[in-house]
Amino acid sequence: MILTKLTFECFEDTTITAVERAISSLITELKYNGQVIGNEFPCLLKDGHFVTQALCPTEDALQHFNNNQAVNRAISALNESGLLQPKIDILGQEIHSDMSDPQHTPSWQVLYTSYIQTCSPLRCGEHFAPIPLYHQPPLANGCYKQLINWQQDWQACDQLQMNGRSAEFSALAEIGDVNSSLALRGRAIAATIEQNSGIETYYYLYRVGGKNLKSEQQRRCPQCSGDWALSEAIHQVFDFKCDECRLVSNLSWDYN
Repeated sequence: MILTKLTFECFEDTTITAVERAISSLITELKYNGQVIGNEFPCLLKDGHFVTQALCPTEDALQHFNNNQAVNRAISALNESGLLQPKIDILGQEIHSDMSDPQHTPSWQVLYTSYIQTCSPLRCGEHFAPIPLYHQPPLANGCYKQLINWQQDWQACDQLQMNGRSAEFSALAEIGDVNSSLALRGRAIAATIEQNSGIETYYYLYRVGGKNLKSEQQRRCPQCSGDWALSEAIHQVFDFKCDECRLVSNLSWDYN
């Protein structure tokens, strides 16, 4: 990811409330278009300017050719709050996050995320690198809000099951059961992405538990009961892959 600074200058008298609303609206639309990543976007008032920082998938993420209509409307609305369009400064590569996949047409891709990741939930099947969402056809209403919301819900469930609290088992069912509400949402999104892009798009099912390694290796696809075990793991993450059902999964790392 690329750390970017946005500086908003005032061209007329305004109020903190109006400025906060206009900047927040722009950041929200940028987020749902995949141009900025994350949930926290602090905004600083300094020397009469408003400054915020954001992680972006690529250095050109905030260029106008990546905008959708909602982003352009939010930029236009800045003027109504007495703000100029933001000045964009590229601060450099953020070392704790993954670099985006180079722009190309992958042979396959996968919806994959976790609670520790700050990046696009769509990954190249060949490089396992995050794919900027604005390189994909939009899902609905010209943006990727459905996908971003799914990612946030998946990460919340992952955090709960990793913490091992009272909601652990219900959260685990959401990310590991092929028929959970979260999985059904995600698989529907993956199917739409595949239809729009023409690229095979898989859904990741998290796996933990089971009796032992032997029984894990003999698992069948939970959708069609087909043989989906791989002779060699893909990216050291996926031990199972069903081309018919567009599902991938891992061997359990913890047995009962």
